Amino acid sequence: MAFAINTYSYTASHSAEACMRHLAGQGYRDFELMIYPGHLWPSALDATARRELRGLVEREGLRIVSLNMPNIDMNIAAAAEEMRRHTLGLLHAILALAGDLEVPGVVVGPGKANPLMPAPREVLLGHFFRALDELAPHAERVGTQLYVENMPFAFLPDAEGLMAALERYGDARLAVIYDVANAVFIGEDPGAGLRRVRERLKLVHLSDTPREAYRHSAVGEGVVPLAAIPPLLDEVGYRDLPMLEIIAPDPDAAIRASIERLHALGWPRRAGEA
Repeated sequence: MAFAINTYSYTASHSAEACMRHLAGQGYRDFELMIYPGHLWPSALDATARRELRGLVEREGLRIVSLNMPNIDMNIAAAAEEMRRHTLGLLHAILALAGDLEVPGVVVGPGKANPLMPAPREVLLGHFFRALDELAPHAERVGTQLYVENMPFAFLPDAEGLMAALERYGDARLAVIYDVANAVFIGEDPGAGLRRVRERLKLVHLSDTPREAYRHSAVGEGVVPLAAIPPLLDEVGYRDLPMLEIIAPDPDAAIRASIERLHALGWPRRAGEA
């Protein structure tokens, strides 16, 4: 298929290995694996298990594009140093796992602010930058890269704020993953957002969402202008597969329906695809 698949919807029902086997049986070959207990969790995988998982990917001609921690429980910009240290510890373990699995990128969020009484922006940026001081060199050492995502619940939810922070930090090793539904949910024009992040853009997430509730629904169940995205990806020089991050009770059907609807909206198919 002309899309990579995120495994969020399968975290409670499948291990990462079983999930990739299941999705490969439907013709998918490229995946973003979610970091989630019971699905894929660093402390649960010893060296042998990591070699076996990498062997499965190689034997079956699969590709793990990225690892992604949901960023709901953890917070690198938390007020409490203990929470920041705990989050960084997990991220260090995820980076090591990415290195062992030869995964090109690990998705991270900038951190979250208290919605009722947020810390000053400079304080939040300080926490974020100190986290990057640790994480970026570790990512380079193990052979992967940090992909910072625009997240509605993060203290840097928009493309401008995210890029301004990364430019201020000044490390060319840091990349961006741009989530189109996240942008639309906060009222950002995805065209403007994609153009703003183009210099660091490594990955694009696709799903649908209404404006009144935050979702990553099947295509056609929200207001994301997905027909307008392919020429924008061409304009900004994006060459990798877009990543479908569909969260649904029946993900197999939701993913199939989303691909069919994207094709109907003019998204290209792979050569030889009917």
